Parts: sequence; structure tokens; C-alpha cells
Amino acid sequence: MNGILTKEWFKAALVRALRTTAQSALAFIGTASALGEVDWRTVAATAVLSGVLSMLTSLAGLPECK
Repeated sequence: MNGILTKEWFKAALVRALRTTAQSALAFIGTASALGEVDWRTVAATAVLSGVLSMLTSLAGLPECK
């Protein structure tokens, strides 16, 4: 737990969370548009939740941070 919550860890976790958020949003938009209607509030909620979960998962450790 020595490298957690350092500047390096926060930067790596934030980049990972932003990528996860974007991937979740794109996947949800693609699926919803195939079904005919995109509910943007649900897209936003799904994307934000995935970003939060990514940050929490990063607490277990990041391979980028020794």
C-alpha cells in the first residue's frame, strides 16, 4: 500500500478511469442505438459509475505504479 494515493498513482488511476468511462459510454450508446433509442441520462449514469468503480478497483494496485 506504499504507492497508493501518490501523484503517480492518481494520474495512472485517473487515466484508467477515463478510458473505462469512455469505453462504457460508447458500448452503451452502440447497444442502445441498435435497439432504437438512446437514453442519455442512463448513458451518463453508466459511464460515471464505471469510472468510480475503476478508481475503486485501482486501490487494489496498478501495474503502472511500483
